[in-house]
Amino acid sequence: MVQNLYTHQDANVRKTWLFMTAMFLVLIALGWLLTQYYGNTVFLYVFASVSIIGNIVAYWKSDSIALAMSGAKPVTREQNARLYRIVENLCITAGLPLPRLYVMASSQINAFATGRDPEHSAIAVTTGTLEKLNDNELTGVLAHELSHIGNRDILISTVVVVMAGIIAIVSDLALRMTLWGGRRNERNGGGAVTLVVVLVAVILAPLAATLIRLAVSRKREFMADSSGALLTRYPEGLASALEKIAHDAVPMHKAHTATAHLFIASPFKGKEAMSWFTKLFATHPPLSERIRVLRAGGI
Repeated sequence: MVQNLYTHQDANVRKTWLFMTAMFLVLIALGWLLTQYYGNTVFLYVFASVSIIGNIVAYWKSDSIALAMSGAKPVTREQNARLYRIVENLCITAGLPLPRLYVMASSQINAFATGRDPEHSAIAVTTGTLEKLNDNELTGVLAHELSHIGNRDILISTVVVVMAGIIAIVSDLALRMTLWGGRRNERNGGGAVTLVVVLVAVILAPLAATLIRLAVSRKREFMADSSGALLTRYPEGLASALEKIAHDAVPMHKAHTATAHLFIASPFKGKEAMSWFTKLFATHPPLSERIRVLRAGGI
């Protein structure tokens, strides 16, 4: 269990810093291209400032942003002793500190973990999760989320919420400015070639951010399933919970594309068409495949 739960900690930390560096360079590159196009260095300074501030906010405050976007509210031990009891027992087994616990007012069965490290982590579950799952199933779901915390999946997954959003917003503004605003600098690289380069950059930047978000999302679900099953010693609990999630058609009203990859299953019910193209851009592997792997005892 310890090997599966903690093997990828260092790799995920390195991946996070690599991602933040890549986002910094993408924004700097966009600022430089716009500077060349318009002949005004203010674009470079603005984009550099946005990238630095974005990285700071992404590391220190992205968990608060994700919780707020999901409508999660803190829950006390007095309000839900069952939830605290199960999480405390799992934390003792996993050797993890008790995360902050939150509840989302939604009848959909779902949950997610967030935070920058185990000492600053949180788990949020929907009211539907607490109402519709028995103790074994709820334990399986919470063990899955604790596995994300133990393996530092939460760091990169939560940082992505802020950074990918910033890249998309800034790229959209840059695209609008390039198409409709300002006077180009013909003498310093303006013109058709520079325009094409700028347009390609501002179109591909948000796509790259989205692909990175999806890349860090799918494989980690299988690892968290496996680690969670080993933590509880009862893979059927999580498998049964995933079956209930698969048959749960209740929508989540506060579902956002920016935070969807954090959840144990996609919060967008009824929109998971199984074409190869949809699978390519899905934030989660198919629930049927995850259930099959759990019951087969593999990863």
